[in-house]
Amino acid sequence: MKRFDSFEKIVSFIVDVMLGFLVIVVLIAMGMAIYDIFSHVLEMNSMDELYYVIEEIATWFILLEVFLMLLRYVKEGHHVPVRYLILIGITAVSRKLLLEHAGGLDALMLAIAILILVVDLLLLERVKAFHTHKHSPKEDDESL
Repeated sequence: MKRFDSFEKIVSFIVDVMLGFLVIVVLIAMGMAIYDIFSHVLEMNSMDELYYVIEEIATWFILLEVFLMLLRYVKEGHHVPVRYLILIGITAVSRKLLLEHAGGLDALMLAIAILILVVDLLLLERVKAFHTHKHSPKEDDESL
């Protein structure tokens, strides 16, 4: 059993180092995106530049959500909340819907995908899947 415990500690350490590296990469990408946004806003002289700025802002929000999810993962003790994954999915689909100018059927499918993800969030909230309040059996006795 001691071998498993030491193996678990080694794997946990490796995961923490890799997460630290990933956080640094995401922060660098966010900084580069902010620099690109400001440099294109200052030199904006066409609608193509505006579309690029909108695309960079949408990408920056996805990076922000990934960064917040990584922070939450460490804070929650190596657990990824489903809520963050769904929110990242909503943001990614919204970005695609905003930036891709495809046909009406594609836009409808993307809108339905967003609706399904939002309904998932509502259902998970309804069944209290996001609430991890641990209570003792003593609290159950008091509620009777």
